[in-house]
Amino acid sequence: MAQEKQLKVTLVRSPIGYNKKQLQIIEALGLRKLNNSVVLPDNASIRGSISHVAHLVKVEEI
Repeated sequence: MAQEKQLKVTLVRSPIGYNKKQLQIIEALGLRKLNNSVVLPDNASIRGSISHVAHLVKVEEI
């Protein structure tokens, strides 16, 4: 059985000073503080959200 791919997303820049939509995306991904990481499933909706805030996060495939 193949294991589902996952992404480790880390907040590396503060969303302060960016528009509210980007702040809402960061919160929806489950990121609260700088250098906080979450593990999320690798699917199209998560990839789309990450692409909107790519300048604020670091993404690693697990």
